Amino acid sequence: MMDTILQIKNLKKSFNDFSLKSVNITLDKGYIMGLIGPNGAGKSTIIKLIMNLIKKDDGKITVFGLDNNKHEIDIKNRIGFVYDENHFYEELTISETKYYIAPFYSMWDNAAFDKYIKDFNLPPKKKIKELSKGMKMKMSLAFALSHNADLLIMDEPTSGLDPIVRSELLEILSEVICDENKSVLLSTHITSDLDKIADYITFINNGEVILADTKDNILENHAVIKCDKSQLTEDIKKKFIGYSENEFGFNGLVADKSQIEAFDNEKTIFEKPSLEDIMIYYLRGKKNA
Repeated sequence: MMDTILQIKNLKKSFNDFSLKSVNITLDKGYIMGLIGPNGAGKSTIIKLIMNLIKKDDGKITVFGLDNNKHEIDIKNRIGFVYDENHFYEELTISETKYYIAPFYSMWDNAAFDKYIKDFNLPPKKKIKELSKGMKMKMSLAFALSHNADLLIMDEPTSGLDPIVRSELLEILSEVICDENKSVLLSTHITSDLDKIADYITFINNGEVILADTKDNILENHAVIKCDKSQLTEDIKKKFIGYSENEFGFNGLVADKSQIEAFDNEKTIFEKPSLEDIMIYYLRGKKNA
């Protein structure tokens, strides 16, 4: 039985001013993977390559065990795709849009679509241009979920949404994963969303994978250290992924919390970082704040 839904091996893509450098990602059934990184890191490029919207230079992408180039139509029939912006014709109503979308999918389920429209409190007779950003995102999600997709790919789905709508979307994604045959790849720079629902994290920066592991392992292994500047020797500095210092003291991130043994516990505060802390320290590096 094949448990791997998405596998990316040594993926490369070069543009004039940016390149993906041998990216490797594996996502199994029943899990949510967060794809994180700053704007311009390569997250959207990876998604476009998975969807075969742009052509790779090298490497291999398989979805459901199938080559994403040779079996593009079969794969897309089983993928639900949610953009960060609306790409539907805005002069149509939600109901009218359904009649254009449904024929593309062999497993389209009208009853499921009607249920999502009701559950999401969406007005089916309203034109898309009259919907709020949150409603448009829920509508996109309703379309993505109504053809029994096994993989949901979302590119910055919660960007620009208010906290209540973001929370609703995260609850919906958690419910989707209750079906252990389905998976979600969620690209975002809002790491607090992933603190709540992600199982795996892949951290991309400048086209390279910086971290790839379970969310729990990443959070458990890293530690934030805050203490007096008197402890900040050259040897200590080498232990940090990133740190900042000021006139009162310094704080930094270590990738292996066993390294806290090198510090004087009476003068030091140790904290478990958030995903946002980890991303910021890796990006900031060893610089003064």
